[in-house]
Amino acid sequence: MKKQVLLFTLCFVALGNQLLAQQISEKGSGLVNLEQHQVTLNLVNPGISYEIGLFRNVSASASTGFGLASYEEGYAFGYALHNRVRYYHNLNRRVNMGKNVSGNSGNYVALSNTIFFSQLRVATNIEGPKDFNIGFYGMLYGVQRTYEKGFNFNAELGAGYYLGDGVPSGYGPLVNFTFGWVPTKRKNRKPVFD
Repeated sequence: MKKQVLLFTLCFVALGNQLLAQQISEKGSGLVNLEQHQVTLNLVNPGISYEIGLFRNVSASASTGFGLASYEEGYAFGYALHNRVRYYHNLNRRVNMGKNVSGNSGNYVALSNTIFFSQLRVATNIEGPKDFNIGFYGMLYGVQRTYEKGFNFNAELGAGYYLGDGVPSGYGPLVNFTFGWVPTKRKNRKPVFD
């Protein structure tokens, strides 16, 4: 548990340093380009996702869907809970180029947490008791786009620490892809200039 807290703290500090290094250039306060609330119904990987805008370029999201935990000890495939704190780094650039930013269309870096539950597991080759859980803690890079009719895709790639509950822990990658539809109202497709 101490390793988990230390790793998550280090990731949070690293993200903070990344934000300072990029010298955030948006002026003012409030959510200019991010959606305040966004719900996505995932179609290819059945599930639901909710994203809330917190600050200028920062949002938090939680989603459910199938996931694959693959690390040094083996793999586990099943339904999972995915949590993210995202920093969208290219919204101003997209606005300046006249590209769509509605529906949180942008690229981001994120702190990531994914929980793979034993009750919802489909397959595994990890040796241990049948009721083990695995938690992923790490950083990732993602791309999200929402189109005019509400179709949305999100692709993420990252690495981190898989903390085993009842099985050994280890390091490994995280890959996630979703395709879905956003039924909630989105901001105007025209970019907002400050």
